[in-house]
Amino acid sequence: MAEPRADPAVALPFPDRRRAPHLRVSDERLYTLLVGSVRDYGIFALDPGGHIATWNAGAEAIKGYRADEILGRHFSIFYPPEDLAADKPAWELREAEAHGRFEDEGWRVRKDGTHFWANVIITALRNEHGELAGFAKVTRDLTDRRRNEQRALADTRRLAEVEAASRAKTEFLSTLSHELRTPLNAIGGYAELLEMEVRGPVNEGQQEFIGRIRDSQRHLLGIINDLLNYSRIESGRVEYEVGPVAVREIVETVMPMVEPQALTRGLSLRALPCSPELVASADRGKAEQVLLNLLSNAVKFTGPGGRITVGCAPVADGVAITVSDTGEGIPPERLGSVFEPFVQLGRSLSETREGTGLGLAISRDLARGMGGELSATSTPGEGSVFTFVLPGVGGQGIGNRE
Repeated sequence: MAEPRADPAVALPFPDRRRAPHLRVSDERLYTLLVGSVRDYGIFALDPGGHIATWNAGAEAIKGYRADEILGRHFSIFYPPEDLAADKPAWELREAEAHGRFEDEGWRVRKDGTHFWANVIITALRNEHGELAGFAKVTRDLTDRRRNEQRALADTRRLAEVEAASRAKTEFLSTLSHELRTPLNAIGGYAELLEMEVRGPVNEGQQEFIGRIRDSQRHLLGIINDLLNYSRIESGRVEYEVGPVAVREIVETVMPMVEPQALTRGLSLRALPCSPELVASADRGKAEQVLLNLLSNAVKFTGPGGRITVGCAPVADGVAITVSDTGEGIPPERLGSVFEPFVQLGRSLSETREGTGLGLAISRDLARGMGGELSATSTPGEGSVFTFVLPGVGGQGIGNRE
């Protein structure tokens, strides 16, 4: 007759002689020491009624009871009031008896009244006649794991909420920009018709008013364009046509655009010699937009009599365009925030400057979109230097020069 095999799901708290007939008394002592010394798991036995019959060091470490305090007491002492009201301890024993094994995760109570998140396995123990002899109970404290999981879940939920809010903001800005551009373009068009005297002559005073209308229309349109560009960048709808671009051509194209503003404010604007051999890998239109933003920003924050200088030079793995000014500078504690959207330095109740605070944020995103970078250094009271770096063409850059 074949020897009966033990149920592999049953974790007996004592040696199974049918599977290890060679065990001696010393082996049984070793097994007892093994179970008794484990501290990461609470391992103990219950009698058929659920009263605690054995106790190990792990159970004491997790639950806080010494053996002399807990032996003979019902294991329901470890359950919170809501589980006791639902008769959960008795239900778990019935499930283990009916199916051989029961596993659960939930809150349990320590001796000091604190709660911990436990993984619990209850295994029915039967004698050689198949009669219920008791239960083996293994408990693990998973409080740290659950706390980390809850934190990760909260972070994921928070990130999703932030992304949803960002998408809503981007869509709102895009819609608002499109809706405002139409009437602003109409205002500009009608102002131009008045200047052309299409419907009759216009006197000098009226011409002055028309000029102010045109200036205000262009200013508002610039703000709307910034909002629209920002929303496009945020939503990833900006496409780049990257190719070889001579850096000198970028500078020569942009400088005349800001010269009138610089002259109006009494500023000195000059470009240092730029070698025609300096070629960047960039989207020319977007590179010009970045430089125009930097120069317009320098004009805005440099007082009368100040100087603005544009330079270019090879750098490691690329080329750099620098815009230096002798303006008011940026406080060290504000330097890290100048590239954040809607941040504008120098804005106060007594002094306001035109713009949305999006120019530098857009410029940095455009620079990074072309594989480059935009950074700034500054000394308050002396001025600032903005450095616009673009990848070089054909390994160009001081790091690759012989």
